[in-house]
Amino acid sequence: MKVTEHIERAKGDTLFSFEIIPPKKGKSIQELYNNIDPLMEFNPPFIDVTTSREEYIYIEKEGLLERKITRMRPGTVGICAAIKHKYDVDTIPHVLCGGFTREETEYLLVDCHYLGIENVMALRGDAMKHQRYFEKTEGGHAYASDLVKQIRDLSCGQYLHETVEAGSKADFCIGVAGYPEKHLEAPSLAFDLQKLKLKVDQGADYIVTQMFFDNSKFFEFVEKAREAGIGVPIIPGIKPIAVKKHLQLLPQVFKIDLPENLVQAVDDCKDNKAVRQVGVEWCIEQSRELKEAGVPVLHYYSMGKSDNIKAIAKALF
Repeated sequence: MKVTEHIERAKGDTLFSFEIIPPKKGKSIQELYNNIDPLMEFNPPFIDVTTSREEYIYIEKEGLLERKITRMRPGTVGICAAIKHKYDVDTIPHVLCGGFTREETEYLLVDCHYLGIENVMALRGDAMKHQRYFEKTEGGHAYASDLVKQIRDLSCGQYLHETVEAGSKADFCIGVAGYPEKHLEAPSLAFDLQKLKLKVDQGADYIVTQMFFDNSKFFEFVEKAREAGIGVPIIPGIKPIAVKKHLQLLPQVFKIDLPENLVQAVDDCKDNKAVRQVGVEWCIEQSRELKEAGVPVLHYYSMGKSDNIKAIAKALF
């Protein structure tokens, strides 16, 4: 079932969903199941599965360094299929511009269609570690809006090199990312909203936001998005702080602000166990306010751990 259909069926009730990270190459999928199992009691209608683009690694060979490409977390579509089969829940693979040609993207989407996966999250992806700015893969897309268009075209039977007349067409529900505090590369929030509107105009069906810790930023973002003519559901993405280093890491990586009272509460903690509890309590209050405001879904970034997400969900669902 499509994300938008889940939202419609909920008839105003706020749904619970979360995002998981695939296991690294060589790790067992059972580790992933162990983190999903505790969250299934809250009846998530769908689970997001992230992906990662290629990275370069250097291997010493005959006294020289040889550069090779590796994908640290492969198999996103396969993991989606495994979770869908095991839990009978809809899964949403993240599809990236970075690291993929248009042809590779088409093959991935066809695989999703064959596996009965009806939802995809279309993202540009990050720059590689050695790049200052994002550079598109040769033969790939530079912007998420172009990726959205390719997905929508395929749903209409328009493949890259031909139009296919078929009785069974893909019909993907497409999610895209939104940034309550603007994308780190955008010169302003207004400019960023123009780009978001383009993704919706190209066929995006819903929006999931980057993490934020101040609900007023989300409410302002939604208001401005509506003023810009964006009418699709906007789902808040939420992450509980878990370790003290998040005070420096999250603002640096995601270019977001942390409320001063949250910063002070975390800074006063003697260890990361105390930090984790502060993060849970803050996230419960943040989620409760969002739920009371009628958001369609509360979407949690689990980062491969489920104990704190379970504590939060238990207080709300």
